[in-house]
Amino acid sequence: MTTAPVTDESSDPLADQVTGEPVAPAADDVRWLDVDQQRHWRAFLVATQMLNDVLDRQLGDESGLSLAEYEVLVRLSEAPGRTLRMSELAAGLAHSRSRLSHAVGRMERSGLVARSRCASDARGVLCTMTDHGWRAIEGAAPGHVRAVRAHLVDVLTDAQLAALGEAMTAVYDHLSAREA
Repeated sequence: MTTAPVTDESSDPLADQVTGEPVAPAADDVRWLDVDQQRHWRAFLVATQMLNDVLDRQLGDESGLSLAEYEVLVRLSEAPGRTLRMSELAAGLAHSRSRLSHAVGRMERSGLVARSRCASDARGVLCTMTDHGWRAIEGAAPGHVRAVRAHLVDVLTDAQLAALGEAMTAVYDHLSAREA
């Protein structure tokens, strides 16, 4: 719930059934979303899910990769030696280490990546894109870029795309600061 709840004055759903005392803090201090904010919030939620779904489906249909696997390969393709520490990869993708480890395990079994111990830090694990992974991303990239253009970039004006990028950067910066 993100807008003020509609309440029936005759009953308090937050009250303890025995004592009648509130069991949750009062919502008086909540800054509820106004109608426009609620509309924008819901549009963001639905559109990002729909966009992720259509991009994931396109990649799967055309290349056999998931959107998550594609993003791992993109990050590795941009790294020196196509290699990153797993912790850096997780941070760059905003995935938990556990979630990333499972995804990389599947990718490793498919021959897209290989994991190895970090020579400078025995606790560190490196993830390296294989030649098979490189060929996979080379094959997948053109269709993926066409889909990103068709479903996002070319749907928005340049100003809208810039505003979206700036807004998401502000959210990323805010959430990253909380993680630190």
